[in-house]
Order: sequence, then structure tokens, then C-alpha cells
Amino acid sequence: MRSKAIGALAGAALLATLTAGCGGGASADDSGTVTVTVGYQSRTINTVTAGTLLRSLGYFEEELRGRGERDGVTYKVKWQDYATGAPITAQMTAGKIDIGSMGDFPLLINAARGTQLNRPTRLVSVTGYNLAGGLNTVVTAPDSKLDSLSDLRGKKVSTSIGSAADGTLVRALQQAGIDPEKDIRKLNQQPAVGASALQAGSADALSQFVAWPGLLAFQGRAKALYDGAELKLPTFHGVTVRQDFAKKHSAVVEDFLRAQGRATDYLHQHPVAASESVAKATGLPAEVVHLYNGSQGIATFDTTLKPALIAALKKDVPVLRSAKLVGDVDVDGFVDDSYIKRVFGSGYAKALAAGPPARRGGEVWLKGKDTTTAFATSAELLRYVAAHRDAVRTAYVPDASTGTLWFADRAVWVSDGDELRPHVTGSAARADAAAHPGARTVSYSTALDLARAAS
Repeated sequence: MRSKAIGALAGAALLATLTAGCGGGASADDSGTVTVTVGYQSRTINTVTAGTLLRSLGYFEEELRGRGERDGVTYKVKWQDYATGAPITAQMTAGKIDIGSMGDFPLLINAARGTQLNRPTRLVSVTGYNLAGGLNTVVTAPDSKLDSLSDLRGKKVSTSIGSAADGTLVRALQQAGIDPEKDIRKLNQQPAVGASALQAGSADALSQFVAWPGLLAFQGRAKALYDGAELKLPTFHGVTVRQDFAKKHSAVVEDFLRAQGRATDYLHQHPVAASESVAKATGLPAEVVHLYNGSQGIATFDTTLKPALIAALKKDVPVLRSAKLVGDVDVDGFVDDSYIKRVFGSGYAKALAAGPPARRGGEVWLKGKDTTTAFATSAELLRYVAAHRDAVRTAYVPDASTGTLWFADRAVWVSDGDELRPHVTGSAARADAAAHPGARTVSYSTALDLARAAS
């Protein structure tokens, strides 16, 4: 399958070469209108502040309208939606997309292809990140007998080769002593195709990025086998621009980043409304969007280019190089923080130093409410849910080991004396129980009963 992936990427590169002179991207038409083309992934919801949410709020258009009035230029924004980062890169290197957003592994391929085709790109901001790697998850069918990564030996695993989820799979398998090239059969599939393959039984497991694992779990079509946060390696999504576009239209890039910052502020100030907005635009359940993008969500939204994220990006290069998807990548040359620094001004250093918010004990979203209720501990949350069962729309709890937020009714619970601890995966829950004499794994309904009895 790897040779097919390389062939597909090579074909994309050839297409980019052939179409490089065919126009597109930011250009002025006969009326003097400059069109800025933005490539985004509507259903990859950690990019919403540079895509789905930003588009719905209209902030970029507002910024450009103000600039146009000052400069006497008319600007038009053209939004192009894709399922993954690969076609955005192909269009950028063809000069047809000016600004794009994608995950960390696709960003490196973006950098490599841009250099290879003499269409260099630059990473200018971050959308959503998770310092432990919790944005990627390996899932299996709900009735699967697979209990841990070691059970994947000899099995068929669907992923999108070259994606951040593929990187998580490779690293996780290597840590488990499994050769990701020889010991499993990797299926290179788009997320939707992989989800169907899992349901049909033609794939034994699926490794994917947001929002697919959460969506399948929410729908009862999958259960988590491996939480990417177990790697303890940051993963993120970011914004990349064509260097020639940025040099010619640096003010437009800054306008985009200023608009992205406003969308980020909106998401922080109105988390439920933002989740509902993204759900409406994508067709995803709002409960799934909120799992990742809510106030305690798996993703932290922050536009600054944090050193920890750039360091993780450098660690990703050898993984892609070993798969022959890139050669050497000059990460330091690819990262350009000059635009985001100008947007922030003197406040950039403080914003750069800020980390993710402290995780609490989860939150409950009641039916008909436009806010959620946070809890200090998961036990408190369980007691509240037990007393308001019919009114609860969704409840979320953080994994006791990794902190990854998950649906309370999809978590695997450990009862240990007076404590009730949730886990994303069964293997983590069993390890927790084994490490504490007298502890045992219990179902969600049992956890609710135990919490209510203890109150």
C-alpha cells in the first residue's frame, strides 16, 4: 500500500507542475478585484478557527473589507473545502490556493512539496493542538475482541497515509514492539472510507484524526483501542501560506491571522454556540464537535507558534522520511512567526508562554441549554448525571491517566473504594484496576449507581 501512496503523491506533484502556470490564487481581475483563495477542511474540526467557524462568522471578509476601503481595492474570499490536507497542498503548489490549514504531518508534506516544486510555503499560525497527542485515536468495532495494540499484529488497519493519525499509529505500534510495515496490513483510505470498512468488517481497526474517532464512538459504531495521548507527543493543526503570496500580500496574511484570532476568541467566549455553528455547517453532531472544541475539549485553540509544537514537528520528519513521503525538511525555514508577531504586537510573548487551561472533572450539557456545567471531579459529575438522567444531553469526562476528554457513557470506569475513574480505552482501565488491589472495571450504569449510592 505504501507504494500506491507514494505514487499518488507523485501524481499530485506532477499535476501541480503541469498546472503551476494556469492561474488561480490571489489575482486581480479586470475590475481590480483581488480574490484570495482559502483551502480548509470543514470536518477536521481542529481547524475551524481558520476554516469552518471563521467562514461562518465572516471575520476575514470584514477585515479585507476594511482594508479595501483604506486601499481602494476590492477583495473577494473564495473558500474551498477538502477532506484532507493532501489536495490543499497540491492546489497550493499549483498556485491555486493561497492560504490553507492542515495537520502536522500534512504540513511537513506541504513544506516538502513546496520546496521540491519551487513553490515554497510557510507555517504562520496554529489552530488547535493537544500537547499529549490526544487528537488522534485508534478505534475498533464495538464488538471487537481486540483488547490492545499488541492484538493488531497480522490485522488490517485503515488510516490515511501521511496524516497525523498515521503518524500516531506508526509510533504507537513501534512502542508496542510491532513493525508498522511488516506486522500489520495497512489500508490507505480516506476517513469516511475507513469508517465504512470498519463497520463492514473489511478493516479490523481504524486510526484517524478528529472528528472521526469521537463521531464513531458517539454513534456506537466504534470503541477506542488506543488513546493517542499515551504517546505524550504534541500534535496540532496549523495555517500555511504560499511564500510568494505572503510576500506580495503580507497585509492580507495579517488580516487573515487577525480574523483567525477573533474566531479563536469567539470559540473561547461562546463554546456551545461555536459547537452548534460548526455542527450546522458540517453535519456533525454538536456533541461530537464539543468533545474536541469545547471549554474542556481535547483541543486547545491558540494561534501562537509554540516551541513545543515546533519541536514535535521536527520529531515527525524522520517518521515521514522512513515512509519515503518526504526527504529532509527544513522545519526552521518553514516556520515564519513574523506575521503572527505583528498581529499580536507586544502581547505575543505572553500569549506564546500561555499553556492549555487546567483540566477539571468534566462537564455536562443539559438538553435545551446553551451552556454547560463543569465539575471538579468525575464522581461529582456522575452524581449530578444520576440525579438528572432524563435532562442530560451529553456528559464528558477526562481520562484519569491522559486527561483526554471522552463521552462519559463510552468511557471504561474503574471503581476503587470511594473513587470512580474514567478511561478512554479498556486496556488503560484494566491496567489501572490491576495496579490497585480491590479495584475493578465497571460499566457506566454501574458507575452511576455507585456514585448515587455514595452521595
